[in-house]
Amino acid sequence: MLYVESWAPEYGAPIEHDPSLAPSESVIDPTVETTDWRPITPESSVADAVEAVCFVDGVRRVDARLTLDEPEGPIPGLCGSLGVGATHWDRSVPRATFGDIMIERLAVIGSGRVVDVPPVGNLKYEAVSVAGTDPAELVRHFHNRMRKAEAVLSSRLAAEGHLVIADGPINELKPQSVIGYIKTHRVNYLGLEETEAVRKLLAGDRTPMFLMDGHIYARYSWYLKLADIPGGHTWSGVVRCEVPASLGIEQAAIYADIAAVLLPQTAPPLHVDPRAPQNLVPIGALERELRRNLGDPGLVYRALRESIGQSTNGAA
Repeated sequence: MLYVESWAPEYGAPIEHDPSLAPSESVIDPTVETTDWRPITPESSVADAVEAVCFVDGVRRVDARLTLDEPEGPIPGLCGSLGVGATHWDRSVPRATFGDIMIERLAVIGSGRVVDVPPVGNLKYEAVSVAGTDPAELVRHFHNRMRKAEAVLSSRLAAEGHLVIADGPINELKPQSVIGYIKTHRVNYLGLEETEAVRKLLAGDRTPMFLMDGHIYARYSWYLKLADIPGGHTWSGVVRCEVPASLGIEQAAIYADIAAVLLPQTAPPLHVDPRAPQNLVPIGALERELRRNLGDPGLVYRALRESIGQSTNGAA
């Protein structure tokens, strides 16, 4: 049967297959929690003791493309801004506030070259380099810097005693209260029998956990359904979560149950967000706040052109 996805087309789709990411069967163990693969409906009381939740996310933006004009040929670069922060959800009030917002600006140049960009008003770009000249490598370096900043903030908030929902896969081995939240399905990790359990999920249900090993970050993972989508297919409204395997199976199951209870409460209706229901309200609001902190893209671009142009002409 054919369906139309609920996401606005410019945001892609919640299911985007990438066969290159498919794991071998030997690194997936669906028997770690149970061999009886049926939907699990946790009691809402499992989340009673959770007073606060921190949602961590980041955004990035290329402010301007650069070219270093050298005798051996042009070398590509970019100026970009990234922002990382958290939405703190106090369930006792209830109230949510933004916090821990950090903005970084990078000038990334290829061919191992480091070039200082003149200050642009009060904006300062850190000069960094990558070895190659592929524009995709420049963006990848930029993206990895954002992911690293997200991981550092998530670990700090977890160390302070918070339950953290981190947008994207986890990249930590140590046991900590961080749940990775993955909105887009690029690979089906399960066999036919286990996949049938995903297809039967209702809002607030989760699947049993499965172990993802054979990777430096061994993880327990599970699927949960945020909302029942009218006219949707069996994977509509389904997301995947993961925690470090170093937590142990019992603690991981507690976090899986808490996520199945709390995350549906923060899922937006379809008319509120172009990536509803997967782009949770605290995450969508945080993304807008971070982009506001990056500054107006048109003004930043014009200021960069003026500042770099004056510096280049002055040196000629």
